[in-house]
Parts: sequence; C-alpha cells; structure tokens
Amino acid sequence: MARLLSIVIPVFNEADCLEPLHAEIDVALADQRPFEVVYVDDGSTDRSATVMQRLAARHDNVRVVLLRRNFGKAAALTHGFAETRGDIVVTMDGDRQDDPDEIPKLLAGLERGHDLVSGWKQSRQDPVTKTLPSRFFNWTVRHTTGLKLHDFNCGLKAYRREVIDNISVYGELHRYIPVLAANAGFDVTEEKVAHRRRMAGYSKYNWRRFMRGYLDLLTVLFLGRYGHRPQHLFGALGTVMVLIGLVVDVYLTIYKILGHAIGQRPLFVFANLLIVVGVQLFSVGLLGELLAFGRAREGRDAYQVERVLDAAAARTLLEAAGVGWEAPIALPAATGEGETAPDVGEQTAGGGESRRRETAPTDGVSEEIVARARARAERLAAEAEATMGGELTADEDVPPRRRAKGGDAAPKKRSGGRTGDG
Repeated sequence: MARLLSIVIPVFNEADCLEPLHAEIDVALADQRPFEVVYVDDGSTDRSATVMQRLAARHDNVRVVLLRRNFGKAAALTHGFAETRGDIVVTMDGDRQDDPDEIPKLLAGLERGHDLVSGWKQSRQDPVTKTLPSRFFNWTVRHTTGLKLHDFNCGLKAYRREVIDNISVYGELHRYIPVLAANAGFDVTEEKVAHRRRMAGYSKYNWRRFMRGYLDLLTVLFLGRYGHRPQHLFGALGTVMVLIGLVVDVYLTIYKILGHAIGQRPLFVFANLLIVVGVQLFSVGLLGELLAFGRAREGRDAYQVERVLDAAAARTLLEAAGVGWEAPIALPAATGEGETAPDVGEQTAGGGESRRRETAPTDGVSEEIVARARARAERLAAEAEATMGGELTADEDVPPRRRAKGGDAAPKKRSGGRTGDG
C-alpha cells in the first residue's frame, strides 16, 4: 500500500484561489496515492478561513489550521508540518502559481533516493520587479552556501518525513529550508517545474522582504558553519584584532621612548579600540560556547545520525547497492622476506572449513531503506557511467551515503582520481 502523502498549503488572503486549487490537487493525485491536505490560515482578513472550513467540511482528507494573526510563512509552515501525518510532505503556495500536476515529478525525485526535492520554476510568470531581485538573491545564496540550486524560494517542495522532523524553521527562514536541510546532512536536489500566472488575489512580495532575506542569510550561514563552535568565529576575529592592537601599541611605545608625543595621535586610540573590541568578541565567543555546551548536555542532535547498522543491516544495504561483501580485502603487505600475508578468506580454524559467513539475512532493515539504497545506487552508477563513459564494475561501486550539498556527486573510483560533479 502506498504511503500517505501530506500537502501543506500556507494561505494569506487567497480566498478566490482555494476552491479551484483543491480541485486541481484532487485531479493530479487521484490515481497516485492516498493524500491529505493541511491548509494553514495565516491570519487572513478576507474569506479564506471560511473557504477552507467549507473544504474541510466536504472532504475527509482536509484539515485547517487557523492562526490567531499573521505570523509569516515560516510560522505557518511550522504549524502545518506539526499537523501532518504522512511519510512524505509536499509544500505549495495557495496562489495557484504552483501547478499540482508537478507534484509527481518531485515524488519521483524522492524515489531516486533524495531527501528533499525543491522546485525550479521555469518561464516565471512574474513581473520583472520580482524576477530580477529573485535571480540576484538566488545567485548570492548559491555562491555563499555552496548549495547548487537555482530557485531557493520556490514554494513547491517535497520532503521525507525525517527532514521536517529535524529542522527548525522560524522567523523568515522558510526560503532557506534547502540550506537548513543540507546543513543537517540531508540529500537535497531540485526539479524543473512549471510556473503559472496569478489568476486572482495580489502578490505579497515587497522590497522589505528582499532586504530581510539577506539578513536571514547571515543567520543561516552562521548557524550552519559555527552553530556548534561559535568561538571559532568570534574568538578568531577577536584574536586578530587584539594582536593588531598590541603590535600598534608596541610601535607607539617605541615611538614614545624616542621622545615623540603619542597622546593625540589617532593611531593610539585606534590600537586601544582594537584591543577592547577584540576582547569583547572573544567574550561573546565564550558565551556562545556556554550555550552550545548547554545544548550538547541536553542530548545529541538526532539529525546527525542517519541510521545505526549491525552486521545483518550492513549486508542487506550492500546487497541492495550491488556491492559484494563476502570476499575479504586482500592484504598486500608481506609478513616476512619472501612470504606474503595469507588470504584471510582462506584461513581456517583447526584445519576445518572456511570461516566465511553465508548470505546475510535481510531482517533488521525496513523495505523502505532497502529500496532507497537500491535506487540511490542505481542512480549513482548511471551518473558515473555517463561521466566516465563506461560501466562501473561491482568492485567500483560504493555504498550509498548522504551528501550535504545540492546536486549529485558521482562516486570515486578506487583506482584513484576524482570524477566530476554529476
């Protein structure tokens, strides 16, 4: 039986779009899988809440979350995520510019082994006053975070359940959800999707959202790189400033010994200011470390561990990926002059049978994990073949692993050398 799909739609003053949007969702997913729709009313002042309540009354798979006032899209998504029950979650905007017919494309990306698939709007049906700032914004985020996506702010995305369970979205960080997921170690990619002209309502975009987006980018960069080690940032900056201030003070001291006045020189004030600010930055770093230490004492970050494997689970995943495990790794080192190390696979106990284990049992690993491992191995093998112009042998395959950056990197060959990015 297909797993439940949850669709989260944040809404703010989109009364005229909701009825036709829900009809399109019904048509797009009628023969796909069971699904539910969670509408989140973010303090709408029009008839949106009433329309959503009517949809919930007519459809058993519709639920509505009513917020007390307009808290923003990030808050709406967070409350919507909390109400979902599906193993797969899709988000889309309520203005009908996202086409529900594109949802199967995103789900296919998840079936290929990705954890988050973000839409990449093609032929955007927006005015130039919105598309030009958006392009500049996406270019900046792409080059500062290293996540090679083209459309970070696309509302149409598909997630595995563990993604939304392990990232925190607040303020206006919803546009950086792919970056937050990548920082948490999830496999993020994108898929081209259609974009439609707004048929009703009005755009909520303005220049203030554009400016706040760049302030949030600084937050995401800091949390991703220094959230667990703030002293590495503040302490490094503080140390550099203190050292520069001390060097300048030593120079001025020598200058003073030689009989010159330094009390009125701006360089003297600048040097002492560097030392004071450097000490303050170092202190901020220590306070940050205290906060990080307190969070670490509360427990490990669950998102950092993908899974824990025992012998049976490891064998099952290797077999699903097409990687052999029975043959031991050869030991090329010699044990003595003229003698080579014996083949571990040929060692016997008491002259008896080989100690090599038989085929691994398949219990201990869910069918979903096996299917994901097999899909990911097939995808990596196909990409590697396209990159290197030849087929990989079983010995050249590598077990599947998560990548923290967007796009798919082709696996390395054991003979040495790195392949290009897929």
